[in-house]
Amino acid sequence: MENENIMNYELKNKGFSLTEVLMAIGIFSVAMIFIAGAFPVAIHFTTIASEQTIAAVVADEAFAKIRLYGVNPLDPNMQSGRTIQVPFENVKVTDINPNEFAYPSDPAVDISQKQYYWSAICRRVGNIGSRDVQVTVFVSRKIGTGTTYYVRDDYANWTNWPGLVTVDYPAAVPVGVQAGGVNDEIVITDLDLPIDPHEETFVNDGYTIVEDSTGQVYRVLQRYGAPAGTVQLDKVWNANGTYPLTTYVWVIPPPATGGRYPCVGVFQKVIRF
Repeated sequence: MENENIMNYELKNKGFSLTEVLMAIGIFSVAMIFIAGAFPVAIHFTTIASEQTIAAVVADEAFAKIRLYGVNPLDPNMQSGRTIQVPFENVKVTDINPNEFAYPSDPAVDISQKQYYWSAICRRVGNIGSRDVQVTVFVSRKIGTGTTYYVRDDYANWTNWPGLVTVDYPAAVPVGVQAGGVNDEIVITDLDLPIDPHEETFVNDGYTIVEDSTGQVYRVLQRYGAPAGTVQLDKVWNANGTYPLTTYVWVIPPPATGGRYPCVGVFQKVIRF
């Protein structure tokens, strides 16, 4: 009888109490919240890493095509104009099919189905007559087949400067700026044209910009609400002593209808043509 009572006592104490179950559920719930929170972060960084890899591949292809189609360092567009940098398509030697600006450039794939695009600006470097050209390639993504982006109208002839028109792919756009009150700040010059958007919106936190006269690449740390159009850069602003005159920076603006920043990488090379 005594042995039987001992066995019954041991059997009764094999389970968990309600308090223990609730504590276990609580700990499990907290752990799952942390795990669930980590997934979006992991996906975000994985996407960034993947796009940076793709951007490098697209840039390599772009530089190869620019070498293939050629740039004329003595082209009149490289000698004068409102800006020092010139879009590649305005100084190319050989005609280039618009499909070549999309990635992958497989002609069997319809251009409307392609997600990545590149645009390039060129600046002659060295002495007069130099054939060295600094080429800056912007690699961007396009989301949605109906998304449009702003570019300057009739850049080559300057007849409609500085008007803006929309196109179906992201491309680098020159935006007027002046030096700010602090050496790492600039102020966006909003031309306030009646049919154009406020150009202050072309440069925002995290954007990459390229200064026109030097080709220097800057990262935008933040854009202030006041004074309007003032942005802080990741290093001291240097635009060949243009203050207080207006110079230009090149940037991939956001979609015309709003949305995610399209630029995924900016790459530079000096190429001799």
